[in-house]
Amino acid sequence: MKIPKQWKTPRVITWLFTVEFLFTIPVLALFGIAAPNTFRTHLWKDGGRNEFNSDPNQILYAYANYRPLPKTPMVWSQFITNWNLAISLVSMFTLLIAAVLHIMHIFYPILSLLSHLVLTALYAVSIYGQAGPDRSDPRHPSSSPWYLTKSCSVAIEPRNEHYCNLAKATFAVTVVMLVIFLVHIPLAIYSLIPGKGSGKAEDANSVMSEHVEKPFEMNNVPSTPARTPFSPRTTAFNALSARA
Repeated sequence: MKIPKQWKTPRVITWLFTVEFLFTIPVLALFGIAAPNTFRTHLWKDGGRNEFNSDPNQILYAYANYRPLPKTPMVWSQFITNWNLAISLVSMFTLLIAAVLHIMHIFYPILSLLSHLVLTALYAVSIYGQAGPDRSDPRHPSSSPWYLTKSCSVAIEPRNEHYCNLAKATFAVTVVMLVIFLVHIPLAIYSLIPGKGSGKAEDANSVMSEHVEKPFEMNNVPSTPARTPFSPRTTAFNALSARA
């Protein structure tokens, strides 16, 4: 059984690429602004002062009192910032390659399925990291960061209100990108499902292409023996020759 190579919804795929490009640019810009640590620690400190989550100073307290260092929550860690920047570059690179292959009509559904499954997993980790819990301080646990669950006007420092809006926008475009990738997956699966007569159509196309590509050969055509042209004069001459 051959893997289908034709899209059943080519126009939808083209529109999806366009929408994906329109959101990949802001994702790349916002993740680039956030790196390496533009507002992550500021929002963490502001939430700690408001008692919405843990305080980053708890690490210093642990050092001073010779206590075990608390584990930095993923939402406030350098890991998630680096992760977001990396996946934004990967998604842009993947989009450019996929668009070129789609224009050349060789971006097959199986390629789309595999690539978008990987991108979905990468962006799912990003969303979890941006909206993850902070339970490092038992006195002030939080299931989600305050910049997603509360209004940015509650920020103590004025600049943190701006950073809060940037964090909200970053999370929003990340969710949109994940939705786009999730839409790609069922469309690819739908195109991979062979329809009625699809196999016969592909075989007919292959046979036709072989006939078109192969030159017409006369080698196996049987030769016809040569015959003498026949006419009434020929009959008369033959009769005279026989009498003579």
